[in-house]
Amino acid sequence: MLVITQLVKTPSVERLTKLWAKRYTPDLSSRFLFQDPWLHRDLVEAASPAGRVKTVAKLQLPLLDVTCQMAGILAKELYEYIPNVLDLNETRQLSQYSHQVYIKLLEFYQQSSNSQQSILWAIAGNSLSLSEWGIPNIEQLATALQPILLEFQEQHILSHDWRTLGFITTLLNFCNQLLLKQLTPIEQIIIAPYFKFVEEQVAVPWQRVCAAAAKHQLDSPALALVEQMLSVSDEIAQVVYHRITELFPNHRSRRGGLSDPGVTHSCLRDLNMFQAYLWLCMLEENTVPMEQELAALCIMVMESVDVKWELCAQWIQSLVDEIMSRVTPEQSSLLQPHTQAMQEIFFEKRQRLGAILQFEK
Repeated sequence: MLVITQLVKTPSVERLTKLWAKRYTPDLSSRFLFQDPWLHRDLVEAASPAGRVKTVAKLQLPLLDVTCQMAGILAKELYEYIPNVLDLNETRQLSQYSHQVYIKLLEFYQQSSNSQQSILWAIAGNSLSLSEWGIPNIEQLATALQPILLEFQEQHILSHDWRTLGFITTLLNFCNQLLLKQLTPIEQIIIAPYFKFVEEQVAVPWQRVCAAAAKHQLDSPALALVEQMLSVSDEIAQVVYHRITELFPNHRSRRGGLSDPGVTHSCLRDLNMFQAYLWLCMLEENTVPMEQELAALCIMVMESVDVKWELCAQWIQSLVDEIMSRVTPEQSSLLQPHTQAMQEIFFEKRQRLGAILQFEK
């Protein structure tokens, strides 16, 4: 959940902020980019100021408006099974807010390019530095989008139902997919980190994790552990996701099977979300965000989309096991109370919800 967050300039905060920023660098891992001189040229052109203007022009009105409306319709159809959560007017309003989010995002994208010379240097060194690729300081991007995203999220709060936050992330995910289809593969490489940032910023509290580091000195064992885990968060998510698909090969939710691309994307994002809340609680030294936000959201949404409790429990256990396999005995002693709290909170929430549902029957 997104809350108003200010990053205090301390060495601890800046250390985690750099790791947060690395999540949103263009993926230059494809070898063909460096083997084909023509694609190399296209990459430089797309990342240049003129190239960014050209990319943004492809996504301007009326396409952006139509795309946001279409994404709203797709998300509404997916959530049609949830009674009394969103009516048509609320769906339209959320689509309008998403439209404003992308207008601001594209404006920022267009203004955030370095010179072609710096881009050439980055490619020559196969560099993935955020600044070298023209994406601005992540704090500036977060600050620019925060007011609009908070208004967007306010609609979820007004509905008094946590499941609408799931609708918002789904809406943004559909917007991202539809917009990327309008661009060339090279343009997609350059702009995709911005779209990823928007989707994660609503649901994954990376910024709050960075802010919580202000309570810790550079020699803090908790800070060292979080720093270590942040650098491999995507890797952890991938390992746990594949483990879940092996354990539940026939599982299907209302959105599809675990191997469906859309479900895979959501699972990987949500596994990062679980990790972020775990590190947030560790740095803040309390479990309130995990209990009042993460567990409250996940239990309701998983029940609604026919995700069985057995999968949810194994999801958490597999995540805990994978994280524990990567730490020292000393770190394990530090981490164990927090992972145990996560498991207990979800079990308690599940038991409470089960009792309520049984009573309603």
